[in-house]
Amino acid sequence: MYVGVDEAGKGPVIGPMVAAAVRADPESLPAGVDDSKRVAPERRREIAAELRASDAVDVAVATVETAEIDAPDTDMNTLTVRGQARAVQAVVRAGDRVVADAGDTSEARFARRLREFVTDTDAVDSVDVDAAHGADESDPVVGAASVVAKVARDARVAAIDAAYPDYDGVGSGYPSDPTTRTFLREYVADHGDVPPHARRSWSTCADVLAAAEQSGLDEF
Repeated sequence: MYVGVDEAGKGPVIGPMVAAAVRADPESLPAGVDDSKRVAPERRREIAAELRASDAVDVAVATVETAEIDAPDTDMNTLTVRGQARAVQAVVRAGDRVVADAGDTSEARFARRLREFVTDTDAVDSVDVDAAHGADESDPVVGAASVVAKVARDARVAAIDAAYPDYDGVGSGYPSDPTTRTFLREYVADHGDVPPHARRSWSTCADVLAAAEQSGLDEF
């Protein structure tokens, strides 16, 4: 058995980033485990439920909320390490091997930082960490973590969507999603600021706010 860890939601402008860790023997995983991007949404939800229900698998989720993402004294690489470490700490045991999907251009640096974060507690003082780009595709346990993280992130986005019934949906939360951009423009037009679930430090929010301000000046 070993621990696989991955995150979902690093790039969206709306909602949290979610990290998940799965401790399992690859042989005990449900059929069809893969990188979450290559698994259909319904099957992702089924796999996540099977993982959580299995006595042979330990699952943990950690959430990095918008306020933490917007903090001026951090960056996404550090937040990714921090989120993954929180999830790993909930399932890891002394002497375990941890395999992570690297959230940094340097796999070695990400592995080193993740190990430092994971062992920064009295509960865990001995753990081996490997990190690789594309580990969610090449390693089944990391793939399982990818699925859990994606399902948890999707559930949060659905809850955010439900919180704004007067709009035509928040979309996926990604800056490239026209529905997300329309929601932000309309919300800012109505309220003069971005919604609390938006990452105001993202350039997308700055652009929407600037456009709304310019529109107000033009009308004046």
